[in-house]
Amino acid sequence: MHDIKAIRENPTDFDAALARRGDAPLSSELLSIDAARRAKIQAAEEAQAEQNKASKLVGAAKASGDEAEFERLRALVAEKKAAVAQLNEEAKAEDARLTDMLARVPNLPADDVPEGADEEDNVEVKLWGTPRSFNFTAKEHFELEGVVASMDFDTAAKISGARFVMLKGAVARIHRALAQFMIDTHVDQNELTEVNSPVLVRDEAMYGTDKLPKFGDDSYQTTNGWWLVPTSEVPLTYSVAGDILEQSALPIRMTAHTLCFRSEAGSAGRDTSGMLRQHQFEKVEMVSVTHPDESDSEQKRMLGCAEGLLEALEIPYRTVVLCTGDMGFGARRTFDIEAWLPGQNAYREISSVSTTGDFQARRMNARFKPEDGGKPQFVHTLNGSGLAVGRCLIAVLENGQQNNGSVSLPSVLAPYLGGKTTLTSAGVLA
Repeated sequence: MHDIKAIRENPTDFDAALARRGDAPLSSELLSIDAARRAKIQAAEEAQAEQNKASKLVGAAKASGDEAEFERLRALVAEKKAAVAQLNEEAKAEDARLTDMLARVPNLPADDVPEGADEEDNVEVKLWGTPRSFNFTAKEHFELEGVVASMDFDTAAKISGARFVMLKGAVARIHRALAQFMIDTHVDQNELTEVNSPVLVRDEAMYGTDKLPKFGDDSYQTTNGWWLVPTSEVPLTYSVAGDILEQSALPIRMTAHTLCFRSEAGSAGRDTSGMLRQHQFEKVEMVSVTHPDESDSEQKRMLGCAEGLLEALEIPYRTVVLCTGDMGFGARRTFDIEAWLPGQNAYREISSVSTTGDFQARRMNARFKPEDGGKPQFVHTLNGSGLAVGRCLIAVLENGQQNNGSVSLPSVLAPYLGGKTTLTSAGVLA
């Protein structure tokens, strides 16, 4: 959510920042609504003052016996009272228009975000690891001999339809091991607080984390109004909604492993094979709530946490900073980490780490009290995947595949797999 006062003071800068995203200028329309709202408020205040003044004179006119003046003043009080009510309603309507419009305006990109139209203009900032050279044709995850029987799309489709999968046996255990490894690393090494959060949330939580009103079609809503979370960013971030935190409590760093649900609206025909793009998936999320002066360094810290997981799993990756035309609605700056998938001979996104500045905090009124005094200020919020569990499973399976149909598993998973380090071609752990 944007501060209308800041737009009022710098409309040209606001429109220029939107233009960097490829969006049309909006300051004129926003300020027109704002001016109408403020004019109604001022008119209501003037009418209220006139009502108060007339009310004080009514008694005096009655006491003096001036019946005509008494009736005139009484009628004036009633007239001004009705005008105040009408003007307040009109101001309220203009305020609702302004709030709704502001809620649909994307965040403004940070000054250092590269210009660009789409993912082709993203800028690589790091390359880690060397993709393996195979002496055979690398397969995609769902084609591997040891995986086929345990990654059941047909049964899932019978139960739920397209874009669902049922994992079984050793593959299900590897998937679970990955999530446990991620959470343990975040808690034991990265000093995040583990949270077991709800996956059903109210409208306010979706709105506060910029998923509503513009992106309701991307998520699922129950018949009684709850939303299934698209990611645990929603409950973790919204946990500080309405709070005035002590500055000493910052930063707040949280992580959660949850089911996530996305309708994948607009993705028809994309990644229909395998489990790369599903309606239901699992993700380990990282969320930080910080002092504004620390949010940029916190984003780098979170990025390092996510990259460290891939390095421990020995998965080659590259990190890119998204250009202005490819950033998400609420992001001020986003880094994507893309894991190497030999079966696709391509890097594919496995994590996004974004800072929203005070964009979400304004929507949910999350503030802190400065230690040196002064009025409460909005916190900054950040979120990042650490990591997408299903996509990480894909990367582990494809990068570890062997010519005999087995998969060599990362050694860091062995403690979670009873010491086993291989998925055999028969689909069992050894």
